[in-house]
Amino acid sequence: MGKLTTHILDTTLGSPAQNVKINLYKREGYNSVLINSAQTNSDGRCDEPLLSGMDFHEGCFELEFAVGDYFESKKINCPFLKDVVIRFYISDGSENYHVPLLISPYSYSTYRGS
Repeated sequence: MGKLTTHILDTTLGSPAQNVKINLYKREGYNSVLINSAQTNSDGRCDEPLLSGMDFHEGCFELEFAVGDYFESKKINCPFLKDVVIRFYISDGSENYHVPLLISPYSYSTYRGS
């Protein structure tokens, strides 16, 4: 079985983004259903996979990162990005999916890692 993981790097400060709240949603039609919440550790990662075992399956998911609270904690005024939502699809339940987030106050990027 595969698993879903993530991590967040702050490209402004050149360091992992610590204490960022992350919500994981499963898309069901036009609705999003919350299935897990976590917070990043000092390495910008979650202590456990966001999805694994029997819960890990094919479908459409969304990761919601509360970056506005993170920037505020760093005394960085960021009226542009408050939440970053990444919608993605798991098409093979046997593979690992790693969805990293690179953030700055005015931009972000992501990719499928391994």
